[in-house]
Amino acid sequence: MADVIKKATRESYGEALAELADEYEDLIVLDADLAAATKTGIFKKAHPERFIDCGIAEANMMGVAAGLSTTGKKVFASSFAMFAAGRAYEIVRNSIGYPHLNVKIGATHAGISVGEDGATHQCNEDIALMRTIPGMTIICPADDVETKAAVKAALDFNGPVYMRFGRLAVENFNDKDTYKFEIGKGIELRDGKDVTIIATGLMVGEARKAADILEAKGISARVINMHTIKPIDKDIICKAAKETGVIVTAEEHSVIGGLGSAVAEVVTECCPVPVIKVGVNDVFGHSGPAVDLLKEFGLCAENIAEKAEAAVKLKK
Repeated sequence: MADVIKKATRESYGEALAELADEYEDLIVLDADLAAATKTGIFKKAHPERFIDCGIAEANMMGVAAGLSTTGKKVFASSFAMFAAGRAYEIVRNSIGYPHLNVKIGATHAGISVGEDGATHQCNEDIALMRTIPGMTIICPADDVETKAAVKAALDFNGPVYMRFGRLAVENFNDKDTYKFEIGKGIELRDGKDVTIIATGLMVGEARKAADILEAKGISARVINMHTIKPIDKDIICKAAKETGVIVTAEEHSVIGGLGSAVAEVVTECCPVPVIKVGVNDVFGHSGPAVDLLKEFGLCAENIAEKAEAAVKLKK
């Protein structure tokens, strides 16, 4: 049984980098003056000689990361998702994506749960942006155990990777002794026959709770953790579509261009069934306590369950 702890995936990210540093002497970490918030400061404290603060210049940081990677270094470049994917997009596209360089982007503080920082920092568009870059791998882990396994997998992977981490502490549900992470392979957490809930990141925990709510109503919900958005696991999606007949997606991201869009694209090719998307509905966020905002925007177990119950009624 997994230890019941709550930890932000950004913190797990910083810890993972520090833990891997001794094994990978060519690991270098860059940050854009946010090491205390992105938690790369944990790595900096342990290995200051391999840490570079590039200042409030995210685009330049991505260029530095690209250059270092061409020397054979394993480079992680970190900032808030709004800056890593948004402000630095053109450099990520042309200097990292186009030459397919071995740079890992650690993007923290993604989504509505950034909370009081408000709309300017609540990045709900980053997955959509990164999905459009050819060859870019996108990972959005759900808890502490998965985050640390994902960082290790990204480090061993040759090519650009965008990793999405949250500010808000989330409950750990994976067992570190048995958990296995594989890039591009979704994980079925719970079987079900009436509806499939496919979630990523912070919303995986909410999807698990939603399945319990549905079970009490006599609805059997399959739950899939889609930790890799790109390349997405087509096999597990098509199997779910065929066996349950309807899918609900859940993500702390815009319903445009993110997990829901990726799942819908797969389903239309292999097994057309209704796909209902739970996410941010084409609006900007606003300042407020993270937990309250998640409920306000429908990013919670109760709303997922409600949408799933409605989705079941769409089945022929």
